[in-house]
Amino acid sequence: MKTAVNDCRIIKLPKIPDPRGNLTFIEGQGHIPFAIARAYWIYDVPGGELRGGHAYREMAEFIVSLSGSFDVIVDDGSERKIFSLNRSYYGLYVPEMLWRHPENFSTNSLCLILASRAFSEDDYIRNYEQFKEIKAQQ
Repeated sequence: MKTAVNDCRIIKLPKIPDPRGNLTFIEGQGHIPFAIARAYWIYDVPGGELRGGHAYREMAEFIVSLSGSFDVIVDDGSERKIFSLNRSYYGLYVPEMLWRHPENFSTNSLCLILASRAFSEDDYIRNYEQFKEIKAQQ
C-alpha cells in the first residue's frame, strides 16, 4: 500500500472532565489503529531545533503534545502537510512510509510518541533522497 499525507489524521481522544483536573487515556487498537509496542517522549527541545527527519518502512506512530505545542511536518515524497499539535486530548496518526519531523516546539513542550513496533534501526530511512526513491518504486 502506498501511503500519502492524506492517510495521516488527527484523532480525538477521550476527555473526562473533572473540576479537580481532566483525564485522557489511549488504548491501542481502540483509540488508535494499532497495538502499542513502544512509547517514548521528546522534551527539553531548545527553541529553533528540528527533531526526527526520517521515515519508517513498517512502523506507524501516534504523536501527542502532552504539554505545550509543536508542529509535525509529514511528507510523502510529493506532498507535504503541517499538523499543529497543542492539546493533550488530540493526537496525530502517522502510518508507515511517510517522512516526518516535529519542529517549532514551545517552551517546556512534551511530545509523546506511541509506536506500533519495537525499535529497529533497520526500519529507519534517514536519507530523504533514498526515501523518495523507495516511494517512487512503490
